[in-house]
Amino acid sequence: MQVKLTIGERLKDLRVERKLTLEQLAAEVGISKSALGKYESDNGKDISPYSISMLADYYGVSSDYLMGRTETKNHPNTALHELHLSDTSIDVLKTGKFNHRLLSELICHRDFQRLMLDAEIYVDRSADMRIKDMNTVLEATRQMVLMEHGEEADDLYLHTLKAAQIQEEEYFGHLVADDLSNILRDIREEHRTDALTADDELSAAAVQKQLMEAVHFEGSSEEKKIRAYLATLGIDYDTLTKEEFVSLIGILKKSKHMKSPISQRGKTTMTHGKGKRKKR
Repeated sequence: MQVKLTIGERLKDLRVERKLTLEQLAAEVGISKSALGKYESDNGKDISPYSISMLADYYGVSSDYLMGRTETKNHPNTALHELHLSDTSIDVLKTGKFNHRLLSELICHRDFQRLMLDAEIYVDRSADMRIKDMNTVLEATRQMVLMEHGEEADDLYLHTLKAAQIQEEEYFGHLVADDLSNILRDIREEHRTDALTADDELSAAAVQKQLMEAVHFEGSSEEKKIRAYLATLGIDYDTLTKEEFVSLIGILKKSKHMKSPISQRGKTTMTHGKGKRKKR
């Protein structure tokens, strides 16, 4: 997840928020559709001062926000005391040693308030007495059964009375952890298509298929090894250019598992079932 939005992402988000197409926005601000599309796709590398001014005025944001100089879009003049932050928290935020964008999305999540309420209940021990009262009643009931029936009492019934007693530390630990996990899961899903987000893992079936094709390939043992290795990484050997192949061979020569010499001419001389491979 990127630390902050790029210029292109900011421009696109603002347009999408207003449910505008590029054509509609072009008609509103007097900037061509092609220029607007270019600003969004190449992160505003060639955006002109005129376009910055026009778009900032139209969207009601500051030029600094559009250019990524600030993350404040709607409250550029908010006084620091209105944020109710302590000096220590301000010092932490100013260090920039963590992803401020992620923190902002955590705070803005619909379940963040519930997380804070559960955390406050836990920290203030607000529910301690209620939990202790409930546990006391359950334990008193269990002891009465033991006194009346001794060890002949129904084990399941006695165990249920014991198991129903809640450990406050454990209960609220799980509660707060579940709140946070649900929030992070939603944020993670929203950023699935981000450029910095790792691709989904290959399925076991897909990897197995690629490995089987590599094993049954009618070529040299070296090329089989290379194909099998690349298959585990989800890379199609046949898509490599000759230059990429030469670089790969240079790396694989250092492997203890490649005992026999590997020819760098492999991409043009190794056979491929029906005959020699064509040059790329």
